Amino acid sequence: MRTVKQVSDLTGISVRTLHYYDEIGLLKPSKITEAGYRLYDDRALEALQQILFFKELELPLKEVRKIMTEPSFDKMEALKNQKKLLVLKRNRLNKLIGLINKTLKGESTMSFKEFDMTEYYNVLEEFKTENKTKVIRQWGSIDKFDEFIEKVKTKETEIAKDAVKQYGSIKKFTEALKKNLNSDVLAKAEQIDEFKKDCLYDRHPKLKELYKKLVFDLSKDPSSWEIQRIAEEITNTVKKDYEVFKADMGDYYWHSMVQIYLVFPKWIEEVDKKYGSGASKFIGKALKIYSENNLPKIDTLYKKLVSDLSRDPFSREIQQIVFEIANETRQINEALKVYEGENYFGYMADFYLSSPEFIKATDKRYGSGASKFIGKALKFYSKNKLN
Repeated sequence: MRTVKQVSDLTGISVRTLHYYDEIGLLKPSKITEAGYRLYDDRALEALQQILFFKELELPLKEVRKIMTEPSFDKMEALKNQKKLLVLKRNRLNKLIGLINKTLKGESTMSFKEFDMTEYYNVLEEFKTENKTKVIRQWGSIDKFDEFIEKVKTKETEIAKDAVKQYGSIKKFTEALKKNLNSDVLAKAEQIDEFKKDCLYDRHPKLKELYKKLVFDLSKDPSSWEIQRIAEEITNTVKKDYEVFKADMGDYYWHSMVQIYLVFPKWIEEVDKKYGSGASKFIGKALKIYSENNLPKIDTLYKKLVSDLSRDPFSREIQQIVFEIANETRQINEALKVYEGENYFGYMADFYLSSPEFIKATDKRYGSGASKFIGKALKFYSKNKLN
């Protein structure tokens, strides 16, 4: 048994702090003498060591107490996880020390990439370890997933800034990542990827013939009766033969797939390589024209929102439409089991208002000035939340 003073000398933790740990129920002494002196045995010292590990990871004491008092608390498992996190923290600190050394030497160090998002990367690493099959299916290989992580690190400052804007904090962003990695999005993406492969490698005989007919003459008008007949047949075949396009959100996924033909550079390149220059956008236009009569509700609402850009984006009428957009977005994300963040619409508003690429694409789709109109409407909604 050791006294409070002896434990303090051994660990470097002040006597006052040990008393405080006792008061809040975090670390109770093993025994209290008749004279009121606290005594600690080896088991208590082991618990203190655990507390110090958690403290080094900057967890609030309230959270540490909750973890350690859980009936399912596994000391060895906790040590393994603490080791992983401490190694990541050590690496981050090494980078910071390197940055300080450069500064002391007078080198230019106007960079903030050294301030990495430790917990965020830890979640990605854990996901990789525990879901190797899923990672390989979705990213192609473990190496490609590692490359994805490295790419994230090169844009760390920008991602961190956006994360705080959308989710409120890096911690909430990381919690959302955990949920989203286990959402239905990856599964649906895999199913869509299978469809894309079927198209590129002619694995669906009927679609193979239909796509050949569709792109036979790229000089034709995508809105012509002849082309629209083929677009209709493609759409019906896809919705009949692919589960992802015929489920509750089938129209939503199919509409997203149609957009890929028009805007996703890598896919456009693949399709044009197969059918000729301009083929992807021709296919996209033809399918989009046909699908205009079967738009997902979310797209219908956005079209309604920008139907008259002379209106006041802060008016009750416009805010009611935004309210409906918010509800529909929430339902889509709930169906996908995706967490959108507490300030999703404020975050998206900034894209509509200040991202040149986003503004250009939105104005091209809905008309000049549409992006800023949507941005103002979303920004007002995010601040005032119409009930």
